[in-house]
Amino acid sequence: MRASWHNNGQPVDHLKEERVRGPARLPESALARREPANVELTRALLEYLLSGEIMPGQRLPGERALSEALGVGRAALREATKSLSLLGVLEQRQGDGTYLSRTHTDLLPKVIEWGLLLNRRDLDALIEARYHLEVTLAGLAAVRRTDAALARMSGHIEKMRTSASNHYDYVTADVDFHLEVANASGNPVLAGVLGNVRSLLQSWAARVITAAGETESSLAVHTPIYEAIASGDGAAAESAMRAHMERASRRLRATIDQPDDGDGAPVAQLRG
Repeated sequence: MRASWHNNGQPVDHLKEERVRGPARLPESALARREPANVELTRALLEYLLSGEIMPGQRLPGERALSEALGVGRAALREATKSLSLLGVLEQRQGDGTYLSRTHTDLLPKVIEWGLLLNRRDLDALIEARYHLEVTLAGLAAVRRTDAALARMSGHIEKMRTSASNHYDYVTADVDFHLEVANASGNPVLAGVLGNVRSLLQSWAARVITAAGETESSLAVHTPIYEAIASGDGAAAESAMRAHMERASRRLRATIDQPDDGDGAPVAQLRG
């Protein structure tokens, strides 16, 4: 029998704010292991997170207690937690545990529908796909962009510059810039692919920026992309985006490979 959860029969809309202040209850049954372990574990966690037993912004039980309740090893639980963090479902706060995200993400139904489980091979494939997609879009944008599109890109760059101390606003402007570049490519199919994973891009960018603890180096690699597109130089735009994607991919992987604290949060900030 698949792991099940309950909320004592209370409608989710009537749950009180006090519940958010303490950790959520543990799941009531271990995994049945009728599917591959990583598949069943991630499905069970998603069912748990969407059951109403945990409120947005509420801290999950500790890693040890949760792994014991599910009957799985802490390493397996940690990998599943990282996968859901990358998708924006969970927030891992250094030294403070793992929380259900307060931010609504339209990826949740897609995660359930597709069974998207980000083991390392899946993650590498997604990073590679984004790398080639964004490089191609930047090159096309340089030769097809309009003055209006350039003005919007410039606005997003300026918002990034003025949001250095507000990581949420910075990440939002960062993602908006990338989507504007995609739209400026004049290829609605390729732009649509990137637009469909906006929430995933935002989660990845937030993870990297939070781990890095600064935005200056990120802004420094975005500016040359804009300048190359503004000058109409497709090769330079591709080169600048390629440098950005290589750096972003390296830093994202570093957040996954870092050792964790007791609740799965990275213990060291990124450098370089």
